[in-house]
Amino acid sequence: MTAADPHWADQPERGSPALMRATAWAARTLGRRIVAPVVWLVVLYFYVFGGRARRSIARYQQRLVQSGELAMPLPRTLPVYRQYLAFAEAMLDKLDVWQGKITMSDLDMNDPDGLHDQMGTGRGQILVGSHLGNIEVCRALAERSGTLRLNVLVHSKHAVHFNRLLDQAGGGLRMIQVSELDAPMMLDLAQRLDRGEWLAIAGDRVPLQGDRTTPVNFLDASAELPQGPWLLAGLLRCPVNVLFCTRHGARYRVSMERLTDDIEWTRATRQARIAHWAQRYADRLAAHCRLTPLQWFNFYPFWKDDA
Repeated sequence: MTAADPHWADQPERGSPALMRATAWAARTLGRRIVAPVVWLVVLYFYVFGGRARRSIARYQQRLVQSGELAMPLPRTLPVYRQYLAFAEAMLDKLDVWQGKITMSDLDMNDPDGLHDQMGTGRGQILVGSHLGNIEVCRALAERSGTLRLNVLVHSKHAVHFNRLLDQAGGGLRMIQVSELDAPMMLDLAQRLDRGEWLAIAGDRVPLQGDRTTPVNFLDASAELPQGPWLLAGLLRCPVNVLFCTRHGARYRVSMERLTDDIEWTRATRQARIAHWAQRYADRLAAHCRLTPLQWFNFYPFWKDDA
């Protein structure tokens, strides 16, 4: 990402609120099959007129192919547009899961560390997610089960229209703005963990204060990842886990695994320890991108040498 590129969080939310509400109503009332042609046209509009996002997806796909063997090859025709369509499907999935149309029976769990059984017991933990797949499915099902209170740390000031749609669909969103991790915010988060609540944060979005990043190798090229999740874990002294939820046909695969029981750092070792865990996370994200190449929904220049 070059200095001339605007920060992703400074980009205004695109799309008409009235059109969003109409599409959500149609999907809920008429069904997704009837609404699909409209969604395709909307996606085509953003594909045609979103040159910067289109180039970013194409660059990601190019790096993905060059970095190693894919579990699922990219489509031969219009692969970038297919990724836009996958994003539209994920948006409809978000509405479906909050309306109860997606249940636990639709999920395949990969949980080698038994994290699901730890939810709702003892002190809380941190889940580091990403913009791969649809983590909203996990969050909604956790909320509906009543066994876990999950707090999502977000930069959502430019996604208010879509978040309002989810709230109207029954989401009961518990989102916490994290533009700055000041002392009152840290105290609040620590108290939530002490009550047994969990925190979820994306590990693949550069923060608004762009200097709080660390370089990693992601898909065989240098990129910046936020320090936030690893700073947070070191300050709150709690286990850190990675979470991915991707769609496979009509089913969803949830992968949860322990990254570390505790992150310790001192002022002298902080940068090196944060870089270590950010790289570990980047490796896991890259592995899951290779499993579902069309489901990493990043629409802005990500790597250092992206123009």
